Amino acid sequence: MKTLFAAATVLCLSTSFAFSAKLPTNNVRNNAFGQYVEARTADVYTGPCFANSEIGLAGDLAVMGWKIEKGQFDGVQLDGLSVMGVIHAEGTLGDYARPEMPAKAVLIIDESANAEQRLALKGFAQKMGGGLLSDVVRVEYRAIGFNIADNASGHSTAAVMTGGELAKVETRPLSERDQICHNEAVWYQPLTKLTHAMPAYTMTNGYSGQGLGTNWKYSGNRGSFVGAFQLQD
Repeated sequence: MKTLFAAATVLCLSTSFAFSAKLPTNNVRNNAFGQYVEARTADVYTGPCFANSEIGLAGDLAVMGWKIEKGQFDGVQLDGLSVMGVIHAEGTLGDYARPEMPAKAVLIIDESANAEQRLALKGFAQKMGGGLLSDVVRVEYRAIGFNIADNASGHSTAAVMTGGELAKVETRPLSERDQICHNEAVWYQPLTKLTHAMPAYTMTNGYSGQGLGTNWKYSGNRGSFVGAFQLQD
C-alpha cells in the first residue's frame, strides 16, 4: 500500500541520513550527526478532534534515542555510539499551553562506551533533549540496538531501537489505512531539534525499568518520528 508521505511532507528536508559531507575540522567541540527515533503515548500525526481528546490524558510518556554516526561532544569522539532518553512528564508532551513541561528522565547509555565517552553521551543527550532530560533520576548502561531500514534513502520510517531489556521502539511507515478522519496532519513536532523528520506508526513503545514510577508497553498509534540530527557548536 502506498505510504502517505512523499518529499513534500517531510518536516525539515535535508540531505539524507548518510550526511556525506565531511564534518568541519576546526576547534568546535560539539560536532556530530546521525539518526534519531522517538515514540510517544499520544498521536503526533492526527486530526484536531483526536489531539484535543488526548490533551491532559495521554502523551506524558516517551522514548527517544540518537545514534551518532560520526562526531564528538565536549571533544570526545563518539562515532557509532548511541544513547536513549526515557521520559515521564507531568502532562502531554508538546502541549502548547505548557511549553515548559516538568519531566523526569532515565538515560540508557551505550554499554560499549568507555568512561569518558559515557560522560560525553550523557552531556550530549541532555543538550539535545533540553529540559526534558535535565532531571535525570537514573542512568543505565545497556547494549543499544539501532536500525533504520534502508537508511541510505533518508526517508525511511521503518525502525527498531532497543535499550537492552529496558526499552524498545519499533515503527513502520504510515499508510492510507492509518487515516481515520482524513484531516490528519503533523500535530506535534519532535522533542529534539532535527534536520529531517517524518512521522511514523508505532508498533512498539515500551519501558520496563526503574526510576520513573511507571512502566508501559504501548502500541498501535501514530505517535512516532524517525529522523536525522546534526549538532555543531
